[in-house]
Amino acid sequence: MTVEVFGADEQADREVALGPLVALSRSVLEAEGVRNGAEVSLLFVDEPTIAELNERFLGQEGPTDVLSFPLDDEPLGPGRQPDAGGTGPGEPIEDEPPDLLGDVVVCPIVASQNAERDGVTYDDELALLVVHGTLHLLGWDHEADDEAAVMEAREAELLRAHWSATWAGR
Repeated sequence: MTVEVFGADEQADREVALGPLVALSRSVLEAEGVRNGAEVSLLFVDEPTIAELNERFLGQEGPTDVLSFPLDDEPLGPGRQPDAGGTGPGEPIEDEPPDLLGDVVVCPIVASQNAERDGVTYDDELALLVVHGTLHLLGWDHEADDEAAVMEAREAELLRAHWSATWAGR
């Protein structure tokens, strides 16, 4: 079993290179030690959809760039989960259900606006948002300044390793 990332482009406002972004999310999950059949959904949606999700789940008005919806409050670590059963420690179960980590929802229009404001390419901004959202599924946070600095450094490291040469100098 491998890490599965299911991607869907559910908007028509901006073109999305779905395959490379799905591969990026998978690479981030693997780099963070996630294995054994974990699943993530990566969705690209329009402004009204992300605005509705932002208000419904975060109480914030208007569209945002990325939202993450972990399915469990406890981040999953590598390996089998203790209550998964099986014939012995560390032995995979052939019909074991996947670990559903959650959903990452990205708004390409807001990403495009961010890219223009920050002087980066649209594709690099989408990649940053995919890495950011994927890390949130794994329990990374940026509420405090010190957490933000650590998360931003990890994002840059992952982008350098798994995205493009654009990030090599950052």
